[in-house]
Formats: sequence, structure tokens, C-alpha cells
Amino acid sequence: MRRKNMPATGMQGAGRGLRGHASGRFSTTAAMRRILLRGAIAAVCGLIWIGAARAQAQAQEPAPAALAPQTLAMAQPKSTSVGPPETLSLSDALAMARKNSPQFAAAATTAKLAHENQVQASAAMKPSFSYLMQYLNTQGNGISPVGRFVTNDGVHVYRAWGVMSQNMPGSFFIDAGPRLAAYEKALADAEEQVAARGLRVTVTQDYYALLVAEREYATAQRSLRSSRRFLAISEALEKGGEAAHTDVIRFQLDVNQKQQALADAQLAMSQARLNLAVLLFPQFNENFTVVDDLDTPPPLPGFAQAAAMAKTRNPVLQAALAAYHAAGENVAIAKSAFFPSLAIEFDYGIEANALALHSVNTTVTHPPGVVQPNLGYFVTYSLNMPIWDWGTLRSKLHAAKDQKELAQVNLSFAQRQVLAQLYSFYNEAAVAWNNLGKLRRATDLAARNLQLVTMQYQAGETQVLQVLDAENSLEQARNADAAGAARYHDALAVLETMTGRF
Repeated sequence: MRRKNMPATGMQGAGRGLRGHASGRFSTTAAMRRILLRGAIAAVCGLIWIGAARAQAQAQEPAPAALAPQTLAMAQPKSTSVGPPETLSLSDALAMARKNSPQFAAAATTAKLAHENQVQASAAMKPSFSYLMQYLNTQGNGISPVGRFVTNDGVHVYRAWGVMSQNMPGSFFIDAGPRLAAYEKALADAEEQVAARGLRVTVTQDYYALLVAEREYATAQRSLRSSRRFLAISEALEKGGEAAHTDVIRFQLDVNQKQQALADAQLAMSQARLNLAVLLFPQFNENFTVVDDLDTPPPLPGFAQAAAMAKTRNPVLQAALAAYHAAGENVAIAKSAFFPSLAIEFDYGIEANALALHSVNTTVTHPPGVVQPNLGYFVTYSLNMPIWDWGTLRSKLHAAKDQKELAQVNLSFAQRQVLAQLYSFYNEAAVAWNNLGKLRRATDLAARNLQLVTMQYQAGETQVLQVLDAENSLEQARNADAAGAARYHDALAVLETMTGRF
């Protein structure tokens, strides 16, 4: 009986366990749903509260302030009491730049050193004079009067010589040293001229760059005033019902652009002034003005005159020619080293056991007390002849010849280059010169056009775009006129590096 009831009892327990598990799962799911619903409601309420708080905070915050404009930091002189600005012309600027340019100072110093070398080379061809005074005190031996050193002729020896010496190497007889120094001096002078003319180009470019920047700044000021005047006209016409509000907007945009252009022009003018100040003054100084001579350019000479001046006054050709001649002298010096060298030394004075013009000769006993003169001279002739040097002199000769061939190539190239640059620079100056008149006429026409368009716009006969176009055309024409004049001055300065000042 128990065995029959046992399975039944087990099945019933299992059924109760299953029912209990199912009822527990259903109750847990319902609880989770209630928890999720409450969390969602709380989250929505939180979001609503955060949004309201943020809106209230934004309403209480002040509006962000507009960015304050920054003014340009203009350089000022160091002196506390700023006087009236110094007025400088182009010639004044060139003179000041020559004093303060390190490149030109280096070239000028090289020329001075070459001059001193020329003086020394000329002096080396002349004999040298010197005075020699010696006292030779030899230890005695108590036996002979000459002392312990057999090379001396007494215990006390006095020397008082006047010495004349002359060294005569192989190059002495062909006068190679002074000629080489003269060619090197000519080379240094030509390089100094090249540096001076290059400095003139730099100063001219910076000088007229400042003038162009000042004119562009003045043009930007006039354009801004014109734009503000047209803005006032358009506003008045809008109030009278004669112009649309779009005209006012366009002119306001144009005023904003002109203000930006004025700031850019002021920045460019300050930069150009700083560039020129660095070249001119030994200490930083911006308190100066420059003479505006853009409207009075010097005339351009004819090409024949420029070519004639380039043949005789071109420092590049002179430097190349001097370098070629100097290389030729080095070849002559290298050849002269194969010949003998001569040296002469003439000594006149006293070499005796007493510092006197006359002394008693103690070596002669018959007759005793013989007085002999001490004053006299002797001459030394030296002849040095090279025999064998393992090819050193021949190698130096080959090197000198190679340098001469290179100098000849450089001279030929310099001649071709100068001729090509002469044509190029002259054509550039001629084009710039011919454009000056066209630019002046274009400026006058643009000013007349703006005047006519202004009257037409005030009469309601033209559109705002035509006014803006006429205004911009006048501004561009004025800037182009100044830039064209500066271009001619720059081109003329570059041409004068070939020819010299006209």
C-alpha cells in the first residue's frame, strides 16, 4: 500500500511546486511593471523641471556683450618729448641708409682694406731701414781676452747698426705685387659700387612703398567718406519714398567694407614705415615723414645713352674685368717663383769691444796702443735658386692658370648678362613710363564718372550698383596710379644699377 501511494504523493508534491512557482512568477512581473511605470513618471517630471529651470536661468542671464574692437599698436619713438617729424627726401634716405647698412659697410670696409693692401704692396718694393742696438756680455776665462765663447771677439761687444735690407723675389722684377694689389683694389671698389646701387634699389622700393601705402590710406579715407555720404543720401531718398530699403542695405554693407579696407590700409602703412625706419636710423625711430614726389617722376633717357653709360660705368663688368686681371697677375707670380730670388742687407755702424768711434787695439804689440776706427759697414748678398720642391711650384702654377680660365668664363658671362639685363631693365622702365599718363587719365575719368553717377542717383536715374561700381572704380584707379608711379621709380633704380645715376 505504501508503495502504491508513494508515487501518487510524489506527483501531488510536484504539482503543488509547479503551481507555487507559476503564481510567484506572475506576481513578480506585475511588480516590475508597477516599478517601471513609476520610474517613467518620475523621469518625465524631472525633465520638465530641468527644462523649466534652464529656461528661467537663461531668462535671468544677461545678453553676451559684443566683442570690443582692438586698436592697432603703432610704434612710437623712445624719446619722451616727441618733436615735429623729420622730413626726408629720397636723397636724404639714401645718405642715411649708407651710414647704417651693414651690407654696404662691409663692402666699404673691404674697399678700405684693399687700399691699405695696395699701400703695403707698393712699400714692399722699396728697401726697409732699421736700427739695431746690442750688448754682448761674455763670461771671461782669465786667460784670453775673448772670453769663454769663441764666437765672440771679446768679453764686451757692442753693436750699433743702421740696417738697410731689400728682398727681391722673382715677382719683384716684374712689379707683380703692386699690380695685383691695384687690381684687387679695383675689384673691391666695383663691389662697393654694386652694394651701393643695390642699397639704392632697396631704399627706393621701401621709400615708395611707404608713399603708396600712405596714398592708399588716404584713398581709403576718401572712399569711406564717400560711402557714408551715399548711405545718407539713400536714407534720405528712402524717407521720401524715392528709393527702396535695399539701397540702404547695400550702402551699409559698402560702408562696412570700406571700414575694413581702411583698417587694412592703416596696417600696411604702419608696416611700410617700420621697414623704412629699420634701414635709415641707427636707433628705432618712427617720427619721420617722406616727401611725396610720385607726381614728378624724372624722365627716362634714351636707350643709346643708357647703353653707353652701361659700357663704362657698370660695376659688374668692372668687377669681372678686375678679377680677370688679378688672376693673370697670380699666374705671373706663380711663374716667377721658378726664378732665383735675391736679398741684400747693408749694415753700417759699430761692432767693437768699446762703444766708441775709436778704440785701442790690444792684440797688436808692435807698436803698442794702436788706435783703430770702429765705424764701418758690411754688405750681405744672398741668392736663392729653387732646385727641387716635389712639384709644389708647378702645382701652384696650374692652380693659378685654372683660376684665370674661370675668371675668363665669368667675365664672358658677365658681359652677356649685363647686356641682357640692360635690355630687360630698360624695357621695364619704358613700359612703366608709358603707363604713367594712362593711369593719370584713368583716374581723372573715374573721378568724373563718379561725379556724374552721383548726380544721376540723386535724380533717381540710376541704380545703386552703378554707384558702387563707380566708387570702386575711382578707388582702384587712384591706387593703380600710385602703384604705377612707384613702379616706374623702382624700375628706374634697377636700371641705374647697370648705368649709374642719370
